Amino acid sequence: MQPTPPSPEPQFSTSFGNPFAWYAQMRQEAPVFYDAEQQCWMVFRYEDVKRVFSDWQAFSSKLPHPPEQTELTQSLLHTDPPKHHALRSLVGKVFTARRVEELAPRITQLTHELIDQACEKPSFDFIHDLAVPLPVIVIAEIMGIPSEDRADFKRWSDGIVLSLEPDPEPLKAMADYFRELLKQRRQNPSADLISDLITAHESGETLTAQELVDFCMLLLLAGNETTTNLLGNAVVCFDEYPEVWQRLKQEPELLPSAIEEVLRYRAPVQGMERFTTVEVRLGGQTIPAGQLVLAWIGSANRDQAQFYRPDEFVMDRDPNPHLSFGNGIHFCLGAPLARLEGKIALSAVLERLPNLQVDPSTKPEFLPSISIHGVESLPVLLEVQD
Repeated sequence: MQPTPPSPEPQFSTSFGNPFAWYAQMRQEAPVFYDAEQQCWMVFRYEDVKRVFSDWQAFSSKLPHPPEQTELTQSLLHTDPPKHHALRSLVGKVFTARRVEELAPRITQLTHELIDQACEKPSFDFIHDLAVPLPVIVIAEIMGIPSEDRADFKRWSDGIVLSLEPDPEPLKAMADYFRELLKQRRQNPSADLISDLITAHESGETLTAQELVDFCMLLLLAGNETTTNLLGNAVVCFDEYPEVWQRLKQEPELLPSAIEEVLRYRAPVQGMERFTTVEVRLGGQTIPAGQLVLAWIGSANRDQAQFYRPDEFVMDRDPNPHLSFGNGIHFCLGAPLARLEGKIALSAVLERLPNLQVDPSTKPEFLPSISIHGVESLPVLLEVQD
């Protein structure tokens, strides 16, 4: 017997670009409720979402019934301690803060090269010409993926992350690729992250071959999709709030704070799944064990109980404890890299393209996903039109 939903039952929103009014309604009317159509519990308020992320013992990341398709089921995203600690320890050895900071000159060089190339074209699409290629090139170079394979990875990545229905083909293709690449790197190590992962693994970490493959896949997926949407969402925010863009041109030192507000206001990942291991009381509801729980990050980030003026873009918001990188043991490992890429790319745009604006003759098309928030295409003008 399924739990009884609140009455009246809210309707699931299919508005990809603007779910925020629905979030507000849900926080008010049914902050925790069972959606029979989606067959999961949905959580909307900040404190409840934060608890779902932080209490891994009650809200597990481990898939209770792994599908036949095994790819990514043994990654950091889908493990609990102690296995999660082992995986996290491995990445801590090879994906350090120092390593990320050392990437700054290369990220800067790539950003300027991409802007140069885009400015030579008859039209400039911010997503296709900058926000997509920059993080793809950066993560591919970090991992040691040949440049000729980048297009395949972007295609596979989009097929995995943006598909409304599970599609095993891109997962299998990416996993097969990494199995072969890991085999090559064992035979011929190189100065890249994959070779370092193999070295750390062989020096004592107890990981399976599948876990290494999943780890590589997760790094690639997380390393490009989130940053692409952070950059695109930033331009959407600045277009919506032109006074912010004007102030940033006068006070570029406020850019890191503005990036945090982009992350809150338009989180690249809107929702994350967990699974209850025990019966738990949350938001006035009793959730049985063995239930799928969807924690809405995008809603938590707009909760008026946590943020003043939650539906406004406040560039210098402080503090800004958004949950866009998660919370607890699964806090996003790639957060420092995403923030660095965002700061470098947007600094370059401020400096070189100060009159950039979204083409008013177009309307941004948002990605067809309920959990990934970003735009597919964003034509921009480099000079303000009269």
